[in-house]
Amino acid sequence: MSESHYVYAAIGVLLTTVLITSGCEPSAPEGETAPASEEAQSPTKTEKQTDKASEHGEAHVEKPRRIHLTPEQREQLPIDVAPAPAGSAEDTIQAPADVRFDADKVARVGPRLASKIVAIKADLGERVDEGDPLAVLDSVALGKAKAEYLTATAQYRNALAVYKRKQDLADDKIISQAALDEARAAYQSAQALQRAKRAELKLYGLSAGQISAIDTTRGDTPLSRFTLRAPIAGTIQRRDVVIGQTVASNETPFQVVDASRMWVMIHVAENNAARMQPGLAVSLRVRSLPGQRFEGTTNWVSEALDRDSRTLTVRAIVDNPNGRLSADMFGTATIQTEGSKNYALVPTDAVQSLDGDTSVVFVPGEEAGAFRVVPVTLGHEGNGRVEIRDGLAAGDAVVTEGAFDLMSALTSGSRSAAHGH
Repeated sequence: MSESHYVYAAIGVLLTTVLITSGCEPSAPEGETAPASEEAQSPTKTEKQTDKASEHGEAHVEKPRRIHLTPEQREQLPIDVAPAPAGSAEDTIQAPADVRFDADKVARVGPRLASKIVAIKADLGERVDEGDPLAVLDSVALGKAKAEYLTATAQYRNALAVYKRKQDLADDKIISQAALDEARAAYQSAQALQRAKRAELKLYGLSAGQISAIDTTRGDTPLSRFTLRAPIAGTIQRRDVVIGQTVASNETPFQVVDASRMWVMIHVAENNAARMQPGLAVSLRVRSLPGQRFEGTTNWVSEALDRDSRTLTVRAIVDNPNGRLSADMFGTATIQTEGSKNYALVPTDAVQSLDGDTSVVFVPGEEAGAFRVVPVTLGHEGNGRVEIRDGLAAGDAVVTEGAFDLMSALTSGSRSAAHGH
């Protein structure tokens, strides 16, 4: 017996306290007798003994078919529930795969002009939301650009006021049309200069709100000071700066990663290349997480084979809500190709044996932490999956991981219920 089986057996013993629905009825308190008015209707002593013997025998024969885990037990057990994909075990292929970050959910962050680090606001492993500060920096070039913007804004406002005043004077025939035209030209020139300085600040990475706030910057806050912010929500994956360090405009010392979903790059053998297309169901197992599966879908197929390995690269998107997958993990992907059969497919270890000859799977109950046993008829098996011909339909929710633990708890609870009579 392998070490993992000993671990599972230990978990099963610990789960004897799980609440299991059974057919056992509570017995009457010891010493309690029936009222005198019902004495004629009560069974004789022999009949009572027969009934008790019958109930005791049924407790050994009947097995509970439902199980309920407490929230604490649910958190401790590695139980995953997922919809059963449709397909056939005969229409699956396996190929080596490696895990990578989803490039659409990775941001490399740095200043757009040479700056010095003044303060660090986020460290490695910290979770940040979009717009959260990463670092405070100081840039002489930015300070100069802000000052020029303030000057251009002041000139624009003054030119606008002069132009409006001369418009009123021209309407009253107090000044000539030439004087009005001169004021209009000065206003338009000042407006263009302010727009140019505003566009320059945008190129440096300032938002419209940050530019508008320059006018209200307090005198004790240097114009050269600015905050580097996270462009996406995620976790700080890289931080290559310290306070006082100068960062060039082409450097990106921070990396923010949203690992809620990952890319899986699958390397399919040349003889299976023609069967690949976007939209195929994928199940991934990685070496460092034995016994766990991750489900996803192909979304890109390369147009060329790798010259060295003669394999076709296929990319799949896999959900990673608990962050268990990490970039650069290696594993094996099972791809469900298109076929004419659409049975429910489940991992082979999702199927358990009850009473020695009945194949069953666990499906979630109506309440949180509740699961029930469903007898199933099996079909073909291949690449770690088995077809369910009857008892479960494609798309139905089923326990894909942790079925062994649930069965251990179920059988342990059944023995406890039978011996309690």
